[in-house]
Amino acid sequence: MKSESIINGTQNAPHRALFNALGFTTEEMKKPLIGIVSSYNEIVPGHMNIDKLVEAVKLGVAMAGGTPVVFPAIAVCDGIAMGHQGMKYSLVTRDLIADSTECMTMAHGFDGLVMIPNCDKNVPGLLMAAARMNIPAIFVSGGPMLAGTVKGCKVSFSAASEAVGAYAAGKISEDELTEYEEKTCPTCGSCSGMYTANSMNCLTEVLGMGLKGNGTIPAVYSERIRLAKHAGMQIMELVNKNICPRDIMTKEAFENALTMDMALGCSTNSMLHLPAIAHEAGVNINLDIANQLSDKTPNLCHLAPAGPDHMEDLNEAGGIYAVMNEINKLGLLHTDIMTCTGKTVGENIKGCANKNTNVIRPVENPYSKTGGIAVLRGNLAPDSCVVKRSAVAPEMLIHEGPARVFDSEEDAMNAINNNKIVAGDVVIIRYEGPKGGPGMREMLNPTSAIMGRGLGSTVALITDGRFSGATRGAAIGHVSPEAAVGGNIALIKEGDIISIDIMANKINIKVSDTELETRRKEWTPKQPRITTGYLARYAAMVTSGNTGAILDVK
Repeated sequence: MKSESIINGTQNAPHRALFNALGFTTEEMKKPLIGIVSSYNEIVPGHMNIDKLVEAVKLGVAMAGGTPVVFPAIAVCDGIAMGHQGMKYSLVTRDLIADSTECMTMAHGFDGLVMIPNCDKNVPGLLMAAARMNIPAIFVSGGPMLAGTVKGCKVSFSAASEAVGAYAAGKISEDELTEYEEKTCPTCGSCSGMYTANSMNCLTEVLGMGLKGNGTIPAVYSERIRLAKHAGMQIMELVNKNICPRDIMTKEAFENALTMDMALGCSTNSMLHLPAIAHEAGVNINLDIANQLSDKTPNLCHLAPAGPDHMEDLNEAGGIYAVMNEINKLGLLHTDIMTCTGKTVGENIKGCANKNTNVIRPVENPYSKTGGIAVLRGNLAPDSCVVKRSAVAPEMLIHEGPARVFDSEEDAMNAINNNKIVAGDVVIIRYEGPKGGPGMREMLNPTSAIMGRGLGSTVALITDGRFSGATRGAAIGHVSPEAAVGGNIALIKEGDIISIDIMANKINIKVSDTELETRRKEWTPKQPRITTGYLARYAAMVTSGNTGAILDVK
């Protein structure tokens, strides 16, 4: 055990003195030391219940013969950070979370870790840390929010965002807007649709790092407290058998995650996070693999914002294991690989029935024969860009229109709010990438404003930034190379015709190569927007969106 090196022997008497100061008994010091990474805080709705899960995990660890020790991890609420400078600090926390967890773990000699994340960057950040340190670890998330109800219909957070646009367009009254405000987020938990937080918690289950139900059991259910106790108990089995994250998060596990990403219709942010987690695990994922898997993986679920169902519905339909079992009828999963249950994927999903074929479509009757996410390439995005295909209106899967070019989210919002965007337009928002932002802001406000004005089936939005999992419509993000490094998106001029063919995975500016080269010679880099503090350091080190926006330490 790693903790023996800091506790056992006469030379470690000073260390034991400090443990005594913490109130540890000799008996506790003889047991495996289990770090419990608590993401509890009082500003993120998905994290306000985590204190209860921490206590449940501690009980589970103690019942199974370990000594639990709690330390914190930060988390940003993307919804609260949305639409202002705070969103620059969202993606960048992924690396802060990974780094600070590594520091705490390695400094204190933990034998195993129970990670308790929930929201958008918190889950991938802790997965990155687990893969990097490679000591036994298991995840139990805070769980999803229950859906709200407005006018007799289930709704999620995205409905509140789109209601703002509808109100600005005169489509709903202020009282109706207030009703959305008050009823879309009725409980604690990560927002109730298949947004980024729930996408990553579901994929944690697929990767084999969380127990059954981790992605779907609602935050307010007592079942989640029982799950937390079982996670606390299960970490002791992983420690005793020395089953580590890299034994679980293999190349085959990431292929399973990408396959299920397509089947579930997860957030496009998964296309940033899975490569970054894989990088820490020593596994290379390029986005070509995503399209190859998407081509043969049917999309079985349409959860909000793509459709009417919510996480609670998926949970009642059988959860992630039921979707995996359904997909595996086509033989698309690696089933002989290890998971945190101590069993293989195949053993885990065996007999997990699809209890509602309206929520989880059978493979014989999918929403589409191809996956929920598509990776596009062309002269607009030579290195790739990403779209949540399952959330695009059918009439927008192929589209041509004039570019409306903006160098910031704020400029685009001004144009949308002043009715300067019309049917057929292709809104370009650039210099919002990992370096250019810096921080690769999410563009939920512009897409929600477009949807709220009834333009979702006629207007596309393209950015080197990214999108919230709550986004729907022809929203194409992660354009690489980004504008700040001279990517072709920086060369687009107002009125250029943009050609989008999502089904063919193509995206192009309809100008000649010669014209693009002429424009490149005339292009000059913009001065960095932020030159001090963490964001400046991040901008100096971060790589492109198509590589997962990982940090290049060189």
